[in-house]
Amino acid sequence: MSTQRVFVARLVGCAVFDPAGDRLGKVRDVVVIFRKDDPPRVVGLVVEIPGRRHVFLSIGRVTSIATGQVITTGLINVRRFQQRGGEVRVMAELLGRKVYFRDGSGEGVIEDVAIERNRLGEWDIGQLFLRRPKTSASPFAKGPTTFAQWRDVREQQTPGEAQSAEQLVASYSELKPADLANTLLDLPEERLLEVAEELPDGRLADALEEMPEDDQVHILEALGDERAADILDQMEPDDAADVLAQLPEQQREELLELMEPEEAEDVRELLKYGPDTAGGLMTSEPIVLSADATVAEALALIRRHELHPALAAAVFVTLPPYETPTGRLLGTVHFQRMLRYPPHERLGAIIDDTADAVPVTGSAAEVARLLASYNLVSLPVVDAAHRLVGVVSVDDVLDYLLPEDWRSNDGEQAPATAGRR
Repeated sequence: MSTQRVFVARLVGCAVFDPAGDRLGKVRDVVVIFRKDDPPRVVGLVVEIPGRRHVFLSIGRVTSIATGQVITTGLINVRRFQQRGGEVRVMAELLGRKVYFRDGSGEGVIEDVAIERNRLGEWDIGQLFLRRPKTSASPFAKGPTTFAQWRDVREQQTPGEAQSAEQLVASYSELKPADLANTLLDLPEERLLEVAEELPDGRLADALEEMPEDDQVHILEALGDERAADILDQMEPDDAADVLAQLPEQQREELLELMEPEEAEDVRELLKYGPDTAGGLMTSEPIVLSADATVAEALALIRRHELHPALAAAVFVTLPPYETPTGRLLGTVHFQRMLRYPPHERLGAIIDDTADAVPVTGSAAEVARLLASYNLVSLPVVDAAHRLVGVVSVDDVLDYLLPEDWRSNDGEQAPATAGRR
């Protein structure tokens, strides 16, 4: 068998299949153990199975690693992965480390690691992809890259020196927000906060929206008030309100003062309502148009990349003003209905004025009943004057109805073995 080489950053996210072609999960990290004289030995993979549960897959049960997929024997122990002493996770702990070249030619930062399969079928760390210090004073310049074998470098980290998280952030750039959130929470505490510092505000906001509220609060408090306010500005108003509701009143007010006035105003409005009411579940940023607006105008608005899919399912037609709280709600026009009419058609001519709206004080149970009864993905929320004040989407209701630990719930489980390895 010839030597096979796979770079870990490209392996992360690849699907894991059993011999029958059934998908078991996806790769989240590679586990290695250090050795005295030889390169670190790969002992297994951290695999995410349904329920966002991370389990250990012994490398001995991996029969093939090909482009975009990993094939196993089909036997996976579904006990949650717990890192043992001496084990090191490549993505979480090795990438970003500073190393020094043994020939005295300087230093570099590990940006990727290749694992190699030898003729005996064992996997070891082979090449390292390294970035040397930049030689230009330009803030946009990057240092040159090079490859090196494990034996050609050594670690010599200065006490107290923080490891770079830049490459780890880059490796996570393609992850969906929910996957990024799960990956961040699996990092060691110090590493998690280090990576959070490096993530752009919008990217971190997306990830926080997918985390349990206790973890959201912990990360925001660690980042400091000014950065926390910037993150809250980027979050959906209902998610930001949920986080702020967990804080003491004085701290909540301090953060609201630091936020952008327009964003803070939306969040303050949502904080007025109980968490188990339509007002507490809704977002205050639906698509609102006049009856004279055309189908083409509505379709242009729902094409926006940043718009949540559930909010893009319908537009709401009201009397002026067209910012929440709007004028009187006239009705709803669903995306699918718009597709049946020419671009110049006025929304007022195809409006659905029979669709139910839920009062802002309505219960979460009432919202869930209406969504289920009429097969809707979003529902308008109105005040006593029948003015549109927001929209509740199906994902908001699911977040409320599911147990608090649903993100870590095991869900479906893959076939199990008797022991971890």
